[in-house]
Amino acid sequence: MSSTPPPSQLAYVLHSRAYRETSALVDFLTPQGRLRAVLRSARGKAGTLARPFVALDVEFRGKGELKNVGRLESVGTSAWLNGDALFSGLYLNELLIRLLPAEDPHPAVFDHYAATLLALAEGRPLEPLLRAFEWRLLDDLGYGFELNNDLHGEPIAADGMYRLQVDAGLERVYLLQPGLFQGTELLAMSEADWSAPGALSAAKRLMRQALAVHLGGRPLVSRELFRKP
Repeated sequence: MSSTPPPSQLAYVLHSRAYRETSALVDFLTPQGRLRAVLRSARGKAGTLARPFVALDVEFRGKGELKNVGRLESVGTSAWLNGDALFSGLYLNELLIRLLPAEDPHPAVFDHYAATLLALAEGRPLEPLLRAFEWRLLDDLGYGFELNNDLHGEPIAADGMYRLQVDAGLERVYLLQPGLFQGTELLAMSEADWSAPGALSAAKRLMRQALAVHLGGRPLVSRELFRKP
């Protein structure tokens, strides 16, 4: 009797590198989490499909941590990214490889990633998209914190100054020091009001602080792509 073929699932390539003579070792993002699999005959048709930002239908085989790709087909609409949108997509991929545990299902992260790629391809403003993705990723992994209440449960005061205690949340402070956030900026972030003065730049600083501890002190390579010559 023939066994039932393993179910396929939607996936995106996060990273791929050569493996042995003709294969590739590929990190995929799926609704079931980040999966690593060997893609054989990577120089053929499958290899041309297995590139970032292409929506794929992939059949994974094997029960160990390292799977094998049985079948791979493109599905739906792929996101064609250029310039800073391409750099942004590579940044998202690196974030997911660094932060997402292997084989830990996060279907909401997968959906938000797919939606963010389409928004990048449509040419929507990059910074709000990146901040929203960072925030959703941290929250889904259990690292989130409130933006309209401090770590004591008190409402954020518009005229207050706050610092981030990464493991606890926002703490009000009364002495000026580097790296603080204004209450007005935090309240604007909580409403995703990016028209508020300083909100976007403050959100970038806040997400960098929040992500740094989970990145283990190693810088993100993709951030260097945004440094203008």
